[in-house]
Amino acid sequence: MSREPKLAQLRQFDTCRLIPSRFADVEDSVLGPLADSNDELRDLFDLDNATNERLRGEYGGLPGIGVDELVFGVPNFRIINAAYTYPRPEGSRFNDGERGAWYCAFDAATALAEITFHKTVEYQEIDRFDDSVTYQVMLADFTSTFHDLRGEKGFEKVLDPSSYIDSQKLAARLLDAGSMGVIYPSVRLAGGVNLACFRPALVGNVRKGQAYRLTWAGSPVPVIESI
Repeated sequence: MSREPKLAQLRQFDTCRLIPSRFADVEDSVLGPLADSNDELRDLFDLDNATNERLRGEYGGLPGIGVDELVFGVPNFRIINAAYTYPRPEGSRFNDGERGAWYCAFDAATALAEITFHKTVEYQEIDRFDDSVTYQVMLADFTSTFHDLRGEKGFEKVLDPSSYIDSQKLAARLLDAGSMGVIYPSVRLAGGVNLACFRPALVGNVRKGQAYRLTWAGSPVPVIESI
């Protein structure tokens, strides 16, 4: 598949991205409370920063994204930057292991379906469904032009529920051509819509929304509650 998806002008407010609650509440380092003195705190920050991918990115030390693309001085800029500088080693649907993207859904139900699927896969791999995790919704607004897979024919492999091979190839081609990102139908919730935004500067007005607790108690289907 060599053609590109159609372009669509998007004006979408209150998109939902779920992140572990501990990352929504800690500005720089979870190591800070362990320090008993300023000297110890400085040493702990040095240790943390040596392996902190977000900070490496903000100082131009990552191969996948330049410091000129990251954002500074806006609310929750560290959370925005982290989405691009902490990709999963194997990548995700529309990014590789060197450069992340801001993934979000048009509604909370779709975001929950996406995160539930991926967490359940993790527990299936260890054959243990016994955990409780909390997630914070980070709301964001978007007004830009994105490539749009909704209703497009011929991109079935790009939306393969079990493979990211074709989707990552398409994303690399689009990114190189200057794409802002991809709107695509969720493969985890019928009718749901997701966005993978390639550009940090487009992630607007990031703020906290609802928080949720997901509890697995012996079943691959978690109990989901608002908190």
